[in-house]
Amino acid sequence: MLGPTGHTDTFARDNLPPVDQWPEFLLDGFEYPDYLNAGVELTDRMVERGFGDRVALIGNGRRRTYKELADWTSRLAHALVEDYGVKPGNRILIRSANNPAMVACWLAATKAGAVVVNTMPMLRAGELAKIVDKAEIGLALCDTRIKDELVACAKDSKFLKKVVGFDGTANFDAELDRIALDKPVRFDAVKTGRDDVALLGFTSGTTGTPKATMHFHRDLLIIADAYAKEVLQVTPEDVFVGSPPLAFTFGLGGLAIFPLRFGATATLLESATPPNMIEIIEKYRATVSFTAPTAYRAMMAAMDEGADLSSLRVAVSAGETLPGPVFEAWTQKTGKPILDGIGATEMLHIFISNRFDDRHPATTGRPVTGYEARIVDEDMNELPRGETGRLAVRGPTGCRYLADERQKEYVRDGWNLTGDSFYQDEDGHFHFAARSDDMIVSAGYNIAGPEVEAALLAHADVMECAVIGAASEERGQIVEAHVVLAEGVARDELTVKRLQDHVKATIAPYKYPRSIKFLDALPKTETGKIQRFRLREKN
Repeated sequence: MLGPTGHTDTFARDNLPPVDQWPEFLLDGFEYPDYLNAGVELTDRMVERGFGDRVALIGNGRRRTYKELADWTSRLAHALVEDYGVKPGNRILIRSANNPAMVACWLAATKAGAVVVNTMPMLRAGELAKIVDKAEIGLALCDTRIKDELVACAKDSKFLKKVVGFDGTANFDAELDRIALDKPVRFDAVKTGRDDVALLGFTSGTTGTPKATMHFHRDLLIIADAYAKEVLQVTPEDVFVGSPPLAFTFGLGGLAIFPLRFGATATLLESATPPNMIEIIEKYRATVSFTAPTAYRAMMAAMDEGADLSSLRVAVSAGETLPGPVFEAWTQKTGKPILDGIGATEMLHIFISNRFDDRHPATTGRPVTGYEARIVDEDMNELPRGETGRLAVRGPTGCRYLADERQKEYVRDGWNLTGDSFYQDEDGHFHFAARSDDMIVSAGYNIAGPEVEAALLAHADVMECAVIGAASEERGQIVEAHVVLAEGVARDELTVKRLQDHVKATIAPYKYPRSIKFLDALPKTETGKIQRFRLREKN
């Protein structure tokens, strides 16, 4: 079933789920050669196709052409292989905000045949350690400005032996940059198989042991050749801008793979606040935007103050469902399409989407070409139109967890179950109903309530707590903690602030509870199980 491999370190292939637990892959129309290196396809191949002088990346005040990116990634790949002993199939962790250097490191590691794990700069040492242990990562590349947590992680790690700094600014002034400087600009990239694992995407917001989704070299190209080509109709004239971290597959697709696959330009922002995005859109006349509904609201408010977003031809909304009123307001105000869609780390990117000629408010859309979707009950029977059930999907990409029992929960009867409740209308459009689990989706981030609870319970002032998602006009949902305090602790703003600061210091800061309510007792069943649904009903 699997094609040939170029990996000498077989860890990734050895830890794929058993084939009988895979989803059914629909690969018609997505044929690639046996040997394929996604890093080459997005750099050197683009130069061969005549894009060498076109701008590939803009970030930190510099523009870099496709030729510069190809040369840069080749030098870095030489350094990884010759100075750090990287072998095909080794896992490499990259830690950085969104900047061209992170993209270059990812592409260089991919050229060298490594399996890349991109991580968010906000993660703490404890969160990084779980990723390192799960993927048995020996080498990490890190923007020197944010090395502390990774160095702390490496100190006690059984696997992580080396943390190498790179310069995330445009100065090339760190260990990796200096070593790469003297290397040749031609690199004989590893002949990876199209079915070799190229990327491990760790699912955001999972509790306990993180889940690592395994994506092949061909998968990285499929998301561009399916969604970006069919739905976005990307051309070399496009300039992309967006807020999702490159560490999320949504960001890696929208801000790196899609533009580079079609000879377009990616603008990268380390801090992608709506004001910063607006500045980039105005300055570089960006045409395609990727961000969450929260940010589109802020951008419309800025238009009232005179912001010029007229260069945008399409706004892609994902991360959380696009509310009907935001769809209506954007369409009315800009006259341009805003496309809602749904993707998942397991599926790599968007698999159901609205189209330019088929878009409706409060509708997620229809399956992207190559994908099939249906609504099923608990026993996998397809439900009639209009009935809410579980969303099941299959297509050219799909879920393969790294050595994980939870594979059997995500994939059933050849279908991927995304954990979302949906219904399908008479016209075949899919509509989001709710998350099927306790995941809180806030401003596009998935946050697991139990993880926030664990952080709060580590504080001496907290006796008990339960965390839920509370509706928020601005963010979709916010994290709301219901807390029973230890005896003698004051129920005041100082305590709220103390607990919020504690959570920010313990786990990634975006997960902190924006609302904290103090209770005498939590609602529970007779067996003592906390009834979070009762707290939700109160809201």
